Parts: sequence; C-alpha cells; structure tokens
Amino acid sequence: MKKLLRNTLRSSWFQRAVGVLAAEYLRLVWRTNRFTFDPPDVYDIVEPQIPAIFAFWHGQHFLTPFIKNKDSYRAKVLISRHRDGEFNAIAVERLGIGLIRGSGDHGGAFHRKGGVGAFREMVYTLQDGCNVALTADVPKRSRVAGLGIIMLARESGRPIMPFAMATSRFIRLKNWDRTTINLPFGRGALVGIKEIHVPPDADAATMEALRQELEDTLNEATRRAYAQLGRPGPADG
Repeated sequence: MKKLLRNTLRSSWFQRAVGVLAAEYLRLVWRTNRFTFDPPDVYDIVEPQIPAIFAFWHGQHFLTPFIKNKDSYRAKVLISRHRDGEFNAIAVERLGIGLIRGSGDHGGAFHRKGGVGAFREMVYTLQDGCNVALTADVPKRSRVAGLGIIMLARESGRPIMPFAMATSRFIRLKNWDRTTINLPFGRGALVGIKEIHVPPDADAATMEALRQELEDTLNEATRRAYAQLGRPGPADG
C-alpha cells in the first residue's frame, strides 16, 4: 500500500492534476481578495527598473505570479528540481510564468543541485530583458537572507526588488518556513519598500551589508503587509 501511494504521488498525471488545481485555486484567491498596494504607485516605480530581481520570503510565495499584471512583463521563477517542486512548476507555468529549474543555494555553494546552471540561466534571463523571481531564504532557515540574490545582482547589474504579499484570511502551517495558505474572499496587501542595488565591484563586507539590508527590508515589508490587514505576521504567532 505504501509503495502504491508513493508511486501515485510521484506519477506525472497526479503531479499535473495537483499543479493545475493549485493554479486555479490561486487564481480564485487573487480574484476574490481586494488588494491594496504600498506604495500605491508601486508599478510606476518598478517599471523603469525592469528587468529586475524580485525577492520574497519562502512560505509567502504562492500569490507572487500575480504581480505580473501585464502581458508585456516577462518573468521566470526559480523552482527546485526536487520532485516536490513539480507541483509548483506546473502551477507556475499554468499561470504564465517561465521556469528556471535548480537551486540557487543562497549560501553561495552553487555547485549543488544544479545551482551553477541555474545561476547562469538567471543571469542570461536578466540580460535578455526578462525578470527573475526567487525566494531569499537560506534553505531550511526561514527569514534568513542568503548571499545568492546579492551575487546575482552583482553579476547581472540589475536591482533587487524585495516585496511581500499577504491576505487577511489564511492558514499558517507549522513547518520550517511557516507556509501561508492564502484563502479567498478577503483583503490583500502588496508591499514593496525600496530597491537594492549591488555595485559590480562589491567586496565581501559590502555584500554582507546588502544581504542584511535585504533581510531587514523583507521583514519590514512583511510586517507592514500584515499590519495593513490587521493580522499577525509569521513572526507574531
């Protein structure tokens, strides 16, 4: 029985079915939540900076495909090659976002899990005028930003756009990243405080300072998003 269940969960038809259902559920959530934007002209601020690196916390990522509000905005998202990533990959593609498969390994050890290829593809994607979106956390260390995104910004010369999205109705799981399952029929908030630029000649000290700035900015954006909805954030229980 366990083998049958395992084989079913790993089967391509099951993964596709779950991915399609997840995409349509997220579309329902987006359409039935009334979103506000902070700042209100966030798209006017971001558009001149495109292509950009969009950064967000793991576990708060399910609604991020919907920040692409124009067909002219091209975007790809980094998704793990692990089999658990297949559901996400199928859902993301159905929502009109391109894929980069691999692990950025935000500590900088890009040689693992296809990380070298993924990093190069992210650089090429940005050079081609396409946005890149990825989580900022060090793997398995929630709300701790790694150097991977900082290295990508230094190599590509493109700005990092940290942001947070939240809904007033949600279920928060008790896993390592406190994953938030957004629910329909409520209110939502998207907060983007500022962009972060990494000089091409940034040394180790500068990189660490910018890594900390990214972490602090994402935490503040998350706090503000939940505060606008009158709900506790992930760090508040």
